[in-house]
Amino acid sequence: MKIAYLGPKGTFSEEAATQYFNDDEVEFYMYDTIPDVIEAIGEYKVDKAIVPLENTIEGTINMTIDSLISFDKLFIEGEFILPVSLHLLANKGTNLSEIKEVWSISPILTQCRKYIRKRNIKSLQYDSSASAAATLKNIGRIDVAAIGSRSLANILDLNIIDWNIQDNADNQTRFIIISNNKNTDTDLKKTMFVITPGQDQPGILSSILNVFTALVINLSWIESRPTARKLGVYRFFLEANNHCSEMTIKKAVTILETLGHEVRIIGRYNAFESNSMKSHDI
Repeated sequence: MKIAYLGPKGTFSEEAATQYFNDDEVEFYMYDTIPDVIEAIGEYKVDKAIVPLENTIEGTINMTIDSLISFDKLFIEGEFILPVSLHLLANKGTNLSEIKEVWSISPILTQCRKYIRKRNIKSLQYDSSASAAATLKNIGRIDVAAIGSRSLANILDLNIIDWNIQDNADNQTRFIIISNNKNTDTDLKKTMFVITPGQDQPGILSSILNVFTALVINLSWIESRPTARKLGVYRFFLEANNHCSEMTIKKAVTILETLGHEVRIIGRYNAFESNSMKSHDI
């Protein structure tokens, strides 16, 4: 089985992938960006993919959900929760007081916003924390540090000059596992809806939520994203988490479509948590 994730080596995505897919027959394929990972599964280059969806501090990873809905037949089949500890990685001989800039992927920089602001240093975005750290290692600068994991520091032989710099000590990232096939298991806790309103009108979200309330469907996550059709027009991602039956889901879809909305179920799945409490990276 071919599995895609965000590379290069040393990313939290790699850690999540190797923990979730621990079968000896798995082949891992690394891609440079999250959209590239999702494109790989959408174009049937791999069998499954794992990508970050949400972080304790940063919230939703928008590039994930925006890329996810660009393919009609992608489905979420599982989720995996990974603890995230972030450290300041630097070349040997670097002093913390001399750091003028930090490099990493955008979500990680966001997770360390308070730290970066407190030290009054600049930040530069890379496609992954691993690529930022590798670039730092290759050029040998001692006035710059990368933000990443302890395992990444070990891989590249970088020093950790400051530990646990994330804004929240209980930082976690939620990953989703996606494929081109619907999950056929019957005992599934979560369901992800994508609803594109048929027309823009006052109270549109409220009327959608009323449907879920009437069917006693508990929503644990709601996210809005622009449709790219017109400024101010949004679609909604809604995650139900109370073991909805197929019949209840069909009722919700039928009612919402009757009201003129476009509805897509992009996944039914269960959640799993990492057994490891070691440091990790996106």
